Amino acid sequence: MVTTTSMGRGIMAVLAAGERHARGLPGGTVAEIAADLGKDRSQVSRSLRTAEQEGFLQRTPQRTFALDWSVLTDAHLLTRRRLHSDGAAALDHLAGQTDEGCFLGVLSGNSTVTVGESIPASSRMVGSWLGRPYPAYCSDAGQALFWETSDDAVRTIFAGVTFQQHGPNTPANVEEFLERLRVARLRGYSVVDEEAEPGLYSLAVPVRDFRGGVVAALQVVGLKSRIEPRQAEHAKALRIEGEWLEAMLGGHSPDDHP
Repeated sequence: MVTTTSMGRGIMAVLAAGERHARGLPGGTVAEIAADLGKDRSQVSRSLRTAEQEGFLQRTPQRTFALDWSVLTDAHLLTRRRLHSDGAAALDHLAGQTDEGCFLGVLSGNSTVTVGESIPASSRMVGSWLGRPYPAYCSDAGQALFWETSDDAVRTIFAGVTFQQHGPNTPANVEEFLERLRVARLRGYSVVDEEAEPGLYSLAVPVRDFRGGVVAALQVVGLKSRIEPRQAEHAKALRIEGEWLEAMLGGHSPDDHP
């Protein structure tokens, strides 16, 4: 016979309160949550009170138990710190394997911004990209950062944006960008081939956090003449490091089921 621990019962109670939020309800009473779980009311009451004492739930004036959103805020702050610390470890390892410049980018409006980098001397890159924005429609990180974004949302983000040519293969418009994104999703990683500037070639994968949303893109960037011949090898290393960084952030794909 399988039994549930007190910790397990507490987690189930918190998740049940969260599920009611997802349905547009302001949390739930002990009776409502017990009914949702199909559990004894007194047992659920103890779990809810414990979750309240630990700061996961709060009691509303209507005597319902609702999620304490400060927990989510703390989780966001922790994710941001881990993205930088564990991201630096992933970048250094990836750069060591590929011998190319490796970067971590995030989305800011319709641009991407580099928040981490590891550049070996042999990569022939000069200067730093840290903190510098670049148009997302042709940047090395752009396609990967829009991995889970709907076509309509992408069109909205790029509405009014002029697709200026930065390299010989810069997409001419949002529809061309979306077509390349669809191909990248099928491939499992993006390829930005002389879109950002002539001769520049990059591979990238999305990185998700505990909510399942894409929070960053991990990239290998360098000269096309160096990267393209080793594309399969670099892509394998990139995906392994991307999956490791996701695991550090508690990340999962929206298609994954617990």
